[in-house]
Amino acid sequence: MKPAPTRVELTGAAEELLRTLVAVHGPVMFHQSGGCCDGSAPMCYPRGEFRVGAADLLLGRLAEDTPFWISADQYAYWRHTHLTVDVVPGRGSGFSLEAPEGVRFLLRSRLFTEQETELLAGQAPLPGGADHGEE
Repeated sequence: MKPAPTRVELTGAAEELLRTLVAVHGPVMFHQSGGCCDGSAPMCYPRGEFRVGAADLLLGRLAEDTPFWISADQYAYWRHTHLTVDVVPGRGSGFSLEAPEGVRFLLRSRLFTEQETELLAGQAPLPGGADHGEE
């Protein structure tokens, strides 16, 4: 049986930027809320500087063992999609660590294939913020 697909990944450029941010700031995390203040861009914070809520879900782990959290409301909309974190020129939110670099993280998405959806259906539910505390 094939392993289930990942739900989130990085482009090469995003992985390179992530490694740079980790070298400067130490371990980091992503959070995707979809709220009005941070829009639909994933936000990158020093790990422990952002409190994950009980309604947040751990979508996956990226390079540098970086957790990617998503709000349950946003996940309800995007649960059928594979997300790819990319980086593009331009200034993003002032709250995210990449902002001073003159670039911003951006999500690209595609629908899961039927086969991927079937494989994901057999997985346990995503862990929630209440299960992980300070990540």
